[in-house]
Amino acid sequence: MNWFNLTSFDQLDEIIVQSSQKPQLIFKHSTRCSVSFLAKSRLEKHGPQDSIDAFYLDLLQYRDLSNEIAERFHVQHQSPQVLLIIDGECVYEETHNAIYMDDILEQV
Repeated sequence: MNWFNLTSFDQLDEIIVQSSQKPQLIFKHSTRCSVSFLAKSRLEKHGPQDSIDAFYLDLLQYRDLSNEIAERFHVQHQSPQVLLIIDGECVYEETHNAIYMDDILEQV
């Protein structure tokens, strides 16, 4: 997986714009959670995905940004959590042990 670090509200705005060109994946990760590490590891086993742009958010460091994501896309804040953004909308969201790249790619 080629992660782009998501660290700013401007980047979130750009993700929404770019989602009309290419699906955008946001992975909200807690660096203190073993389930989050497991989910991240499962995503990374698939290697780079040319069909999507993947963003990594350290939600402990950027909690305000994580809360903004939940508000903008009308999802409950969870950790770990993935959101697939297409045409400015969250079309797929999953949390915890249900995070699998195959399920994400089915939505693309």
